[in-house]
Amino acid sequence: MIVRNDDHNTFEHVARTLARFIPGISLPRGHEIANVIHSSGQAIVWTGMQEPAEHYWEQLKGAGLTMAPLEQG
Repeated sequence: MIVRNDDHNTFEHVARTLARFIPGISLPRGHEIANVIHSSGQAIVWTGMQEPAEHYWEQLKGAGLTMAPLEQG
């Protein structure tokens, strides 16, 4: 699951949203990922089974993050 860089989300919002919805991502890790998204244009934030991926994707999208389309596996 890939989050893309955009012009409307702050580092803090991205970091907090990842920490809130993705298992195993702490706030400090969320900040690291937000930095990768900012510098590289996108980052893989979670990999795994299709059903949880869809759930997390919807949560992140609903929180305003810019999501790449989910790859159908």
